[in-house]
Amino acid sequence: MKAVSVVILNWNGASMLRRFLPSVIEHSPEAEIIVADNGSTDDSVQVVKQEFPAVGIIRLDQNYGFAEGYNRAIAQVSTPYTLLLNSDVEVTAGWLHPLLSFMEAHPDAAACQPKLLNLNHRESFEYAGACGGFLDSLGYPYCRGRVMSVVEQDLGQYDGEPVPVFWATGAAMLIRTDIYNKVGGLDSRFFAHQEEIDLCWRLRSRGYGVWSVTESKVYHLGGATLDKSNPRKTFLNFRNNLLMLYKNLPASRKTSVLATRYFLDYLAALQMLLGGRRKEALAVVRARFEYSHIRHEFDEQRRQNLAAATVDPIPEQRPKSLLWNFYIKRRRTFSDLK
Repeated sequence: MKAVSVVILNWNGASMLRRFLPSVIEHSPEAEIIVADNGSTDDSVQVVKQEFPAVGIIRLDQNYGFAEGYNRAIAQVSTPYTLLLNSDVEVTAGWLHPLLSFMEAHPDAAACQPKLLNLNHRESFEYAGACGGFLDSLGYPYCRGRVMSVVEQDLGQYDGEPVPVFWATGAAMLIRTDIYNKVGGLDSRFFAHQEEIDLCWRLRSRGYGVWSVTESKVYHLGGATLDKSNPRKTFLNFRNNLLMLYKNLPASRKTSVLATRYFLDYLAALQMLLGGRRKEALAVVRARFEYSHIRHEFDEQRRQNLAAATVDPIPEQRPKSLLWNFYIKRRRTFSDLK
């Protein structure tokens, strides 16, 4: 039996499969490759069957979104490791070996990611994960190689030995299958966006390691599901980030952080409105309202998360404010952050 299953979640992405599956097949001889089809209405399943017969297919009966789609697919995986791979990722020769070798040598590590580069600007990091993710004191995510909207060029500045991070990108995350299931997988109520950060928070708070392994690299197209300026994406990012904080913040910090975020979120909405981005501003307001209405549905999981937590504070959650560093101190790269 192979050690790892590369699971590619697909929804109406026949063209993406034709474009990106060949590199995965060519460079992943040690893996079982599976396309988990999220109820596509195009010819995705036929494309896989006819053009990539060596690739396994898990057919889901509807579009369950990123989170639940992966949960249902991974429930059918029998290998020790699962690699969640976006359908718009081009992998490189030997990409899996450093990831698997690292995990085998570090049994306390639950997940890791490769270096994530931009497919269209190959000398630059990619927004969704770069060289591994962190979280600031107010819950704002950023990466080694990407701070707010500023994405750095890859000059080798983050190469070297693997380093611990707060979160690994859902675009290319290797995780131990049993631990994924043990901690509950991705939260299906998120549908899409920030669910991998929530998962990694649960991993880190329980004492499992999450790492960036830059010896492995892949290229990510990005925006294949929702464009960066899409109001739906804005809504999901703001709502899910708040729900993640509600689920995972220790009681000692919950009230102060969420009160500060109330002010900052509406300030962000005002900035969008004044900048002519009315639909995005309304998406932030809708996210705040929905968070207020549904947050208590997460009370039981919050109780479970806090009861299971053994690590607080998490070292990779930086105590300083990202917004202060970025807008006031004008620190625009990860290396400049204090």
